[in-house]
Amino acid sequence: MVKKWLMTALFVLIAAGPLVAANMAGEGVILGKARVVDGDTLRIGAIPIRLQGIDAPEIKQTCRTEHGVEWACGRVVTQVLTKMVKGRTVSCIGTGLDKYGRTLAKCSVDGQDIGAYLVENGLALAYRKYSSDYVSAEIRAAHSDTGFWSGAVQTPAAFRVAAQQSTKPPNAACAIKGNISKGGRIYHVPGSKWYNKTKIDPRAGERWFCSVSDAQKAGWRAPHG
Repeated sequence: MVKKWLMTALFVLIAAGPLVAANMAGEGVILGKARVVDGDTLRIGAIPIRLQGIDAPEIKQTCRTEHGVEWACGRVVTQVLTKMVKGRTVSCIGTGLDKYGRTLAKCSVDGQDIGAYLVENGLALAYRKYSSDYVSAEIRAAHSDTGFWSGAVQTPAAFRVAAQQSTKPPNAACAIKGNISKGGRIYHVPGSKWYNKTKIDPRAGERWFCSVSDAQKAGWRAPHG
């Protein structure tokens, strides 16, 4: 009877919202339904979670097959992860916070390690810079030409560096830079003092705007001076 009561209580808690036992440092258990942000980032309730030990292609990143055919690997990974967690309870063990304030965690669904699944299927890389947990899985995927290993692979890290170094907007009509710095959210219009020196990092919440009005409505301000 006691066990049955505990299971019922746990079900009610999960149904009502995420069960969070993590501390302010991001360490502990987070349990609940998840929303996918991209191939290696989830949200459970209001908590952003970065899957630890893997690095998946960015949403706008593309890959090429061995025959040179381009495919939207970033969107495919996001879709696979969305299907994997949809309607299911995701269990995460947080180990800390990354520089963006996201909880670093290993997560599973129905007993399946999400990071391991993505790496084994050639949909993410082992993030060797921070962990060696999925290196063996990556080697197996590479040897069997699974997923993006069937063609040329650009690491997500290299893609991010190239994107950050680019000063060209993805749309020529939307060239206003929305930068986030210690001074807050600041927009820079073409020809302004800091425009050419400002780099945009979408993963940090920075973005491009098509008009000053759009930037101001989104909460960005003009630089002082």
